[in-house]
Amino acid sequence: MIPNQQRKRAAIIGAGPGGLAAAMLLSGQGYEVDVYEKQPTIGGRSARLELGEYKFDRGATFLMMPQLIEEMFDMVGRKLSDYVDMKELTPLYALNFGDKVFTPSRNREETAAQIKELFPGNEENYLRYMQDEEVKLAKVMPLLQRPFGKLTDYLRKDAITALPKLDINNTVYGILSRYFTDERLRWAFTFQSKYLGMSAWDCPGTFTMLSFIEHHYGLFHPIGGLNRIFQAMADVVEEYGGRIHTGTPVKQVIVRNGRAEGVLLENGERIEADHVVLNADFAHAVNHLFEPGVLKKYTPEKMKRKKYSCSTAMLYMGVDGEIDLPHHSIYFPEDYRVNVDEITKHKMLSADPSLYVHNPSRLDPTLAPAGKSALYVLMPTPNLTGDINWEAERASVQEAMIKRLEAIPELADIRGRIEECMLFTPLDWQNELDVYRGATFNMAHNLGQMMYLRPHNQFEELERVWLVGGGTHPGSGLPTIFESARISVRLIQEEDARRRTKPSSYVRAAEAGGHS
Repeated sequence: MIPNQQRKRAAIIGAGPGGLAAAMLLSGQGYEVDVYEKQPTIGGRSARLELGEYKFDRGATFLMMPQLIEEMFDMVGRKLSDYVDMKELTPLYALNFGDKVFTPSRNREETAAQIKELFPGNEENYLRYMQDEEVKLAKVMPLLQRPFGKLTDYLRKDAITALPKLDINNTVYGILSRYFTDERLRWAFTFQSKYLGMSAWDCPGTFTMLSFIEHHYGLFHPIGGLNRIFQAMADVVEEYGGRIHTGTPVKQVIVRNGRAEGVLLENGERIEADHVVLNADFAHAVNHLFEPGVLKKYTPEKMKRKKYSCSTAMLYMGVDGEIDLPHHSIYFPEDYRVNVDEITKHKMLSADPSLYVHNPSRLDPTLAPAGKSALYVLMPTPNLTGDINWEAERASVQEAMIKRLEAIPELADIRGRIEECMLFTPLDWQNELDVYRGATFNMAHNLGQMMYLRPHNQFEELERVWLVGGGTHPGSGLPTIFESARISVRLIQEEDARRRTKPSSYVRAAEAGGHS
């Protein structure tokens, strides 16, 4: 362990997944770490939510590619399995298309056989898709594990090699249409674009790899909910002497001569730091955490012109009795394309929406009292750029969601069994959790907001500010958020290593506000 007087200090704004991952990696590498979280709980938009005796994951409900988290724990001398009990989900989910229910797993032969039965003639194309995407992911993955801070990063060998596989001139739906002839099967492999808050008909074809990742690596549920992962990270931070301050909002990043020097808390306390790691919602942060005029590239006016993901209406319900549904179920509307266009283009509520139902109590007894169920229901909606009065529509949206649930045979009597209930709208995402425009999945992943054109991990506006989370490269979704933390921590360590090798006079000049 590095002596305290020699340890670099990092102030991390936000205890979301990216902030906690960065805090764990930095503290495990000898940094003095303080995490400042405005909310009373950790986890950000994926925090734990409690209603009476029922417990929920507020946002993300499953884990992809757990090996990434295992690697991060290994990097700090810890084992994820010592902190979290992980259960694989088989099948992955139940996809409901009216009279057909598709329940894929990561067993390719079984999934192909099911496709042959439900969507005859497409089974061989499924196997071809999986083979093609395995090659594609191998090419793309290196680009998700390093920064894109300068244009010449596109000229590196891994980028040039990956370019033919990126499918940037096509869409997710367009690519999947090459493989599958049945429209419902296309939906089954394109709905994952919603993880980015985008329409599969607009989302760059690169992201066909999302469904491959699910089918190849599987989906996992930590007992206690996904929030257990973040609590485990917080535990490791504290084991290494780091501090997590909940209920402690940051008012401002302290900047002098183009360099961050620490943070100013809402309570007036000034915290000096060698590095500031920004895990707050990016658009909210640049609008609120810097003095006017400090930022030039990311001003409030310019942030308004960015493209943002869709939002979600969430229904959390504590239900009497067990529910005979799989862990994950998705109910597609009759015309999924119409539903998606209404959300992303017309910014209106759909009369026939898609619905995601999470029933973790079937696998996890810790989330509800014995014999009862913690049910989570998500309906994709427009973000707050739409002309929807969410306060006026709150009751009608909740009623529409419950009626949609009652149309599911296993939930026909759900209304009379609800013991706890809370609706969380796009307006709540903005007002309660500081999610800009209620865009649950952050800035959109169109070509103009990817890689070099996304906010950089080493923030291009200021020295000693580093970005983690869905608003920076490589993007939103837990695996990429964790990669953002690994990238930014590596950049911090590299900068500190460079500074240690500089002549002392050069360092003194830098400290005085000169070159750095």
